Amino acid sequence: MVTQTSQFEDDSAAPSGPPKMEAQGVSVFYGDKKAIDDVSIDIPTDYVTAFIGPSGCGKSTFLRSLNRMNDTIPTARVEGTIKLDGDDIYDPKLDVVQLRARVGMVFQKPNPFPKSIYENIAYGPKIHGLASSKDALDEVVERSLKRAGLWEEVKDRLDDSGTALSGGQQQRLCIARAIAVDPEVILMDEPCSALDPIATARIEELIHDLRGRYAIVIVTHSMQQAARVSQRTAFFHLGKMVEFGPTSEIFTNPKKERTKDYITGRYG
Repeated sequence: MVTQTSQFEDDSAAPSGPPKMEAQGVSVFYGDKKAIDDVSIDIPTDYVTAFIGPSGCGKSTFLRSLNRMNDTIPTARVEGTIKLDGDDIYDPKLDVVQLRARVGMVFQKPNPFPKSIYENIAYGPKIHGLASSKDALDEVVERSLKRAGLWEEVKDRLDDSGTALSGGQQQRLCIARAIAVDPEVILMDEPCSALDPIATARIEELIHDLRGRYAIVIVTHSMQQAARVSQRTAFFHLGKMVEFGPTSEIFTNPKKERTKDYITGRYG
């Protein structure tokens, strides 16, 4: 498992290059209710960014705004600006399907398609035209499963249903499915909350291995997990982002009293 000590060694350095995603003054409403209030944050490519905070604080709502998943909720609306490589993702001319290929999402509960393991991975590349032949598709499937640390466990049963895998394997299958369309950002909404400690450790190792290849944002209720896997942490409370910075600073020397109270268990 990735240890807290090892990841704290390099999280004070500034990210290299411009941010992959930039949010400026973002507020999210569900009808008249404001769920997110004026959040601004940069998401770097080379670090894992964790969102922490008590239940109902808005961290998952904000995460879903990063690939317009809130569009699926009729009463939701987003104010402010979110950019991917400098382009506004809420531009009316933007193709949302293409956006979600570039900004993939892994949900709290594993949700493999009711298809074979192979077809779970091949589906995205097929609909996006990323593989020109069966051999090319086979390569994408194998590469994606290897990156997700699942290939050796399933290579001899690719025709089996994805839903027949264990919970931890299903979650890694969903990560492989997200990787298969060659995304630039991977959003993870509490990806380990339904998993046992051993499966959780495998997912955390996978996040560590994928770091730098993709910009990764993870929502987690576990402060220990945030400390193990991330280099940047944002603390959310009551719809506001209270503090954002290097994970080691957030956990050992937070600047805001509310952050300190949460980290030390005084509330939340």
